[in-house]
Amino acid sequence: MYEKITPPTTGSQITFHQGEPVVPDDPIIPFIRGDGTGVDIWPAAQHVFDAAVEKAYGGKRKISWFKVYAGDEACELYGTYQYLPEDTLTAIREYGVAIKGPLTTPIGGGIRSLNVALRQIFDLYACIRPCKYYAGTPSPHKTPEKLDVIIYRENTEDIYLGIEWKQGSEIGEKLIKILNEDLIPATPEHGKKQIPLDSGIGIKPISKKGSQRLVRRAIRHALRLPKNKQMVTLVHKGNIMKYTEGAFRDWGYELATSEFRNECVTEMESWILSNKEQDPDLSIEDNARKIEPGYDALTDEKQQKICAEVQAVLDTIWATHGSEQWKEKIMVNDRIADSIFQQIQTRPDEYSILATMNLNGDYLSDAAAAVVGGLGMGPGANIGDISAIFEATHGTAPKHAGLDRINPGSVILSGVMMLEYLGWQEAADLIKKGIGAAISQREVTYDLARLMEPPVEPPLKCSEFAQAIVKHFND
Repeated sequence: MYEKITPPTTGSQITFHQGEPVVPDDPIIPFIRGDGTGVDIWPAAQHVFDAAVEKAYGGKRKISWFKVYAGDEACELYGTYQYLPEDTLTAIREYGVAIKGPLTTPIGGGIRSLNVALRQIFDLYACIRPCKYYAGTPSPHKTPEKLDVIIYRENTEDIYLGIEWKQGSEIGEKLIKILNEDLIPATPEHGKKQIPLDSGIGIKPISKKGSQRLVRRAIRHALRLPKNKQMVTLVHKGNIMKYTEGAFRDWGYELATSEFRNECVTEMESWILSNKEQDPDLSIEDNARKIEPGYDALTDEKQQKICAEVQAVLDTIWATHGSEQWKEKIMVNDRIADSIFQQIQTRPDEYSILATMNLNGDYLSDAAAAVVGGLGMGPGANIGDISAIFEATHGTAPKHAGLDRINPGSVILSGVMMLEYLGWQEAADLIKKGIGAAISQREVTYDLARLMEPPVEPPLKCSEFAQAIVKHFND
């Protein structure tokens, strides 16, 4: 089955049922060490994982690690340009759950990004990035502790699908010609718009299936959170891109109000219900005026449409969501993408789960990570229905490789996500406790040490930070 690697002789496979993992007490989990500083951070992280599992379960549970290869390390073993060998893909398919360090972006070899390739090969459609502050972590923000969000980023569509044509290419020019001469003129809303002939051109596909399966996972996650954090915000630029990003918003609401009707309420519905609760005799028209301040300036047709929406909400969910029952439901709302970048800084405690498309999610997750201390403390997971890969979210930093100085926090916290995904919450909680205590005690690597006031001298090595985390399991 494998050309150059051998699975562990002990351990069992993780299987999947209806999109969720079925986990044995001795799972075999493939790991990719990672390029550059992966040589330092992976051993540190594995030490923490194994110690937490042993401490939590006293030998009743154990991970059997299976080393597989990708990136530069794979090329050393498998040959030039073999950045993602078939052995590695076979192992992830067989064992279902994997974890990896940072990987080099290939030069040549036909792969734009190993991270993107893995997501697309295994249909890992949900990129999940929690951004939570650990006390004592240096941050440029005055109140980083207020931000506690989980970003659900669609992983397989949008511009990351990579369908584009170079300026001046034959196919690109042909497509522009068809658009300019046939398709744009045939669409009245585009008016006399034309694409410049010297353009590169790309395609931005957003599908209903892709959108709704992401939002479904986000809502299911919200159901597991404390009541005050049960909120899903659909982030989009639908005010401009109505049929892609706007459709994402609409499909998200459609899913929430059909598949999760008993568990969810939309922000608009909550306003309508609340207005009725405050004034039981409130007319449909006056309720409409409260949710649409410009109601009286609208045309009769638009007024009738809003009134019909108000009536439909009261007819369909007053019995199940009215009389303040909606306050116990998951709140589903939406925000424009550029607005949310401001609001995670000015009103961070108003948000919990942010569900969005690929490019928005890329920007947003890094921006949120910056608030709570940077990518060195940013974990990530890529999850599909039959596999999951957990990963460090930073780059390879090759100039630091082998110096035992880099912060292993990102891959360690990604391992926390993996343990939670396995259902091993006790082990995950130990690691979070250990990291929080180590940072609050100023036992940190150089990246955090130099930003603390006063700076920490000397900082811990990468391996020493891992040891400090384990030490604090007993606090």
